[in-house]
Amino acid sequence: MTSPSGPPPTGSGGGERKRLKLLAVTACPTGIAHTYMAAEKLAQAAESRGIEMTVETQGSIGAENVLDDNDVNTADGVIVAADKDVDLSRFAGKRVLSVGVAEGIHHPERLIERVLSAPVHEAGAAPAASSAGGGGSSGGRGKQRSVGYKALMNGVSYMIPFVVVGGLLIAISLSLGGHTDPSGGLVIPKDSFWMDINNIGVIGFTLMVPILSGYIAYAIGDRPALVPGMIGGWIANTGSLYDSKAGAGFIGAIVTGFLAGYLVLWIKRVKVPKFVQPIMPIIVIPIVATTALGLFFIYVVGKPISWVFEHLTSWLSGMTGTSAILLGAILGLMIAFDMGGPVNKTAFLFGAGLIATGNQTVMGMCAAAIPVMPLGQGLATLIRKRLYTEQERETGLASLFMGCFGISEGAIPFAAARPAQVIPANMLGGAVAGAIAGVAGVEDAVPHGGPIVAVLGAVSGVPMFFVAVVIGSVLTAVTAVALIDLSERRLRGDAVVGGGTVAGTGAGTGTGTGTAGLEPALVAAGVGVPGAGAVVEQGAVRTEAATAAEGTTAEVLSGYLTEQTVKVELDAGDKESAIREMAALLARTGRVADVDELVATALRREAQGTTGLGEEIAIPHAKTDAVTEPVVGFARSVEGVEWGSLDGTKARLVFMIAVPEAAAGDEHLRILALLSRKLTDAGFRERLLAAPDESAVLGVLGEVG
Repeated sequence: MTSPSGPPPTGSGGGERKRLKLLAVTACPTGIAHTYMAAEKLAQAAESRGIEMTVETQGSIGAENVLDDNDVNTADGVIVAADKDVDLSRFAGKRVLSVGVAEGIHHPERLIERVLSAPVHEAGAAPAASSAGGGGSSGGRGKQRSVGYKALMNGVSYMIPFVVVGGLLIAISLSLGGHTDPSGGLVIPKDSFWMDINNIGVIGFTLMVPILSGYIAYAIGDRPALVPGMIGGWIANTGSLYDSKAGAGFIGAIVTGFLAGYLVLWIKRVKVPKFVQPIMPIIVIPIVATTALGLFFIYVVGKPISWVFEHLTSWLSGMTGTSAILLGAILGLMIAFDMGGPVNKTAFLFGAGLIATGNQTVMGMCAAAIPVMPLGQGLATLIRKRLYTEQERETGLASLFMGCFGISEGAIPFAAARPAQVIPANMLGGAVAGAIAGVAGVEDAVPHGGPIVAVLGAVSGVPMFFVAVVIGSVLTAVTAVALIDLSERRLRGDAVVGGGTVAGTGAGTGTGTGTAGLEPALVAAGVGVPGAGAVVEQGAVRTEAATAAEGTTAEVLSGYLTEQTVKVELDAGDKESAIREMAALLARTGRVADVDELVATALRREAQGTTGLGEEIAIPHAKTDAVTEPVVGFARSVEGVEWGSLDGTKARLVFMIAVPEAAAGDEHLRILALLSRKLTDAGFRERLLAAPDESAVLGVLGEVG
């Protein structure tokens, strides 16, 4: 039996021993600093013991130093230090030790000893969960919420291309090949080229909901959950399977995605005979989970959906004599609620059904509300770009286009990602648009909505129709921005408090909330720039000291870090104030166009997970157009700043990295990787702490590259 404390003997050579060979994989949720620090620590620990080790890093920049079959075949054990799922199937038959990335950073020697007695990973076994979390713990409850949010966002990210492709193809086919028909809405000739384009778009929309459900499930239960998630999503969206005229839409897909994912996780825990284990992930789990989930939705969940559809239709039928403003508001609320689900379809089919009776005003109310959601959410991404990712902003442009053609599904990615903020905003805008159309007596002669029906002549009262659409869309956008901004402020505040920082104690801020950072007056007051008068010019902050320092030539990290972005003593006593002070330091270069936005972006990054790396190091970073060129700053704190670091140490060495959105490639990741690897050297850290002034600090930092 091999001893954990030394390399194993070779087979026949008596006392001859071979050199131990280990493999490692490191990964953290953001794939940046912790990934590389763990890799460096493990490699150093192995080298000090005379052990051969190859480390694969799965960072945001992509997988590097990827382990091949030869590496695996000759390895004596594998250490997986990761806080996200890592595919272990390639390590079947090898001893595999799975831990959190923090363990790789702080206890690499212990892991090397433990891996030799780790269990052998068997083919088909579920991926092992890490035994230690990373990235700052906020308790089990917060961790579960984070897992759920990541799963939801995983589904949304895969769904977005289907929404965009399907929606835009349908919109193009309707605009170029369609015409109005009272009996069929916007009609495209069946044998035309544009009908083929439309059919391709419809396929994209049909796949949209199963994709959302499937990839939510995949993020929770890995590959075995993909099939039940997708089939469950298809069932949820196909009302005919459970006697409903409308499917459950994207809300039903979210439900089936989470049900499938957690059902698969539960099945994986069931102990089965060894001969069954290889077929569990490819046959047993998908079949059992898919069948159970499908029958549950058809017989249990589907019945209430059908009941809701029927009773809402009956209720609306009794309201035809009600005030037009009230009926319009109710229809607008229903149209905006689930964008294709039973509530939306009830309102739409109610309005469409009345067209044949000669009552076209009800459809007019619906037609005004239908485009409000995609137009409003698309407009929101233009109003406050900083609240949205680059992918969301691109989706916003597509959403605006889809809204013009009455395709409400263009707003679904936003509603799925932030339901608590987006759905209320949609409903408010839809209700107002429907009410205005009702009061104005707008009529729609075809069962379709959006500006396209007005352009093609199907709407009477066109001016008021557009007034209703514009007011509803603007109201949706403004409300969505306000709710999302409020949510992010609260998230930043929770993250600061949860990380151990006392909210609202930033020097000179006087905010008392822990979520400030948007008031220009704070930067103008010279926070973190003692002795320098701050001058605000068109949102950029420059200082007299900065102007004097323009001639400084010493520079490191490709010139991104210079003597004017080095400070030997940080004044701030808490994380938020430190980030403000660092942002003001970066502004000395003139490369910061908006200090407030830079601070807000850095705080949003902190809310995702601490940038405190342990070993008294913190590297806050931001990718934002608040800076015009990449810039890096460094400051030391005598007392240390509580940063929620993995090892509980306060940050005394603080780097801040800021790059524009359009920075070539992943420049910020390259800088982070360089810093993270060098900072694992204890001697380098000691020299940084001991350097007496800015010039000496810069001399030490010149070792980074």
